[in-house]
Amino acid sequence: MPRTPITLAFTGGELDMGPLDVAVFAGYVVTLLAIGGFVSYRQRGSDDLFLGGRSMGWGNVGLSIFGTNIGPNFLIATCGAGYTTGMVTANYEWMAWIFLFLLGMVFVPFYLSTKISTMPEFLRKRFGDNCYTFMTVYSLFGTVVLWIGGTLFAGGSLLAQLLGWEELTSIVVLAVLATSFTVAGGLAAVMVTDSFQSILMIAGAGTLSCIALAEVGSFAALQNVQVGDVPRGLTWKLFQPSGSATPWYAFVLGYPVLSLWFWCSDQTIVQRALGARDLRNSQAGTLFCGFLKILPPFIFLLPGICAAVLMPGIKDDKRVFLQMVDAYLGPGLKGLIVAVLVAAVVSTLNSGLNSFSTVYTLDVHQRWFARDRSERHAKTVGRITTLLAGVMAVGIAMYLKRTQESGGLNLFDLFQSIISYMAPPVSAVFVLGVFWKRATATAALATLVLGTALSLGLGIASFNNATFLLDADGESLLPHFLLQSFGLFCMLLALMVVVSLATEHRETESELPTMREAYQAERGLGAVGWALWGALAVVMAGLYLFFHWVM
Repeated sequence: MPRTPITLAFTGGELDMGPLDVAVFAGYVVTLLAIGGFVSYRQRGSDDLFLGGRSMGWGNVGLSIFGTNIGPNFLIATCGAGYTTGMVTANYEWMAWIFLFLLGMVFVPFYLSTKISTMPEFLRKRFGDNCYTFMTVYSLFGTVVLWIGGTLFAGGSLLAQLLGWEELTSIVVLAVLATSFTVAGGLAAVMVTDSFQSILMIAGAGTLSCIALAEVGSFAALQNVQVGDVPRGLTWKLFQPSGSATPWYAFVLGYPVLSLWFWCSDQTIVQRALGARDLRNSQAGTLFCGFLKILPPFIFLLPGICAAVLMPGIKDDKRVFLQMVDAYLGPGLKGLIVAVLVAAVVSTLNSGLNSFSTVYTLDVHQRWFARDRSERHAKTVGRITTLLAGVMAVGIAMYLKRTQESGGLNLFDLFQSIISYMAPPVSAVFVLGVFWKRATATAALATLVLGTALSLGLGIASFNNATFLLDADGESLLPHFLLQSFGLFCMLLALMVVVSLATEHRETESELPTMREAYQAERGLGAVGWALWGALAVVMAGLYLFFHWVM
């Protein structure tokens, strides 16, 4: 049975941390800063603050993508989602390998062959300056809201629970910790520290998952658990029937729209693949991350389902993870888990800060403001921008806090719904821009401008519970946010096709190389890589069959 939590007087928080826990956590902070400081020192003579000199190996690429993706929302919110909705949330993890495959084996060869550093720069090469300008602003907005502001919001909530601080204080502390080495070392420092923190997250969260399973005691108790309002018998089902909160067709139709943007065309994720020393390492890194994506449901989601057996009645899904930690982990292990939680915040936050700095410096400052275009000047601007991005994100984090409290969404669904409204226009333009040569710059710009106005307008109205979206009982008239994303994507694809057929190419447009030409420019993984992707597909299919027929 869980022990009664004891609040430490010197923290005022909810977690009972002893001296050994404090020592373990302090050891994490010192190690993180030491690694970041060492890499920053090694990079002091490098002019490439933004892509790490394109020198990263496949291990750093894979772990950095994994660590960037597994932010605090996956540690707090995924555990809470397991507590309230069961295994269905695993789809966000176990369907990701398809789009990591597309990133490594399809998109990255195009990106590297065109020698671009940012996603806006890619659209400039394909469609010209107007799309480049729009995508630059859109990338900056998405990074500061989702990657920096969203991460600070979730991380601030975490640290406030942990130490009993005000959330604003917690947010500032996290921002200072993340920017300390990001400013100095750039992408190289970010990716190396991400690798360390990813290993720490896997080890720490895996420990909690094993202990939670041991506390449950029997397979039958876990198999028959009911979570939240999910009907009995559906707790472990990955694909749920029509009429459920998240029906199977919402994932099948809507998830690809989110993922084409998130995994294949978002600067923060793609920048890690571009930082590899060559195409082979970039592709091997995405493959490695694909295998790592098997783990999150078992180490982040499973403790939440176990908590439904062990600790029923928790009202706030954001508190499930920490209550499990406080109840079942002994001295030293609590400090380890606290380190894991803060690592998740810092790993995602430093990636977002570096991404924002990269896009602003290369695509805004050097284009419009810089008289001095030297690498040294760009490096200085990048460091200043990193600091300013951290300051801006504090306000975004506080806004997201108010939105989550008034909107009724759990933390996980809040982040996914933000992505669902941001993804459709960019996904449509990148898919047709890469795979359809007839797509024109006029059509791409119309899709980006009109699509963004429609998508974000609908999202803002939905988050603020606009009356025209509610029925007489105050319930939303809109379908699940994944289905909204799919509908918007289809509309925008149709718009871009129609406008492309009605317009001609401009002189500013450039044709992309064919897939064969892209692979001729740099050598990829070859047959071994394709075989390993096939093996991963078999593993994923086996997991879906197991949870459909056995659980």
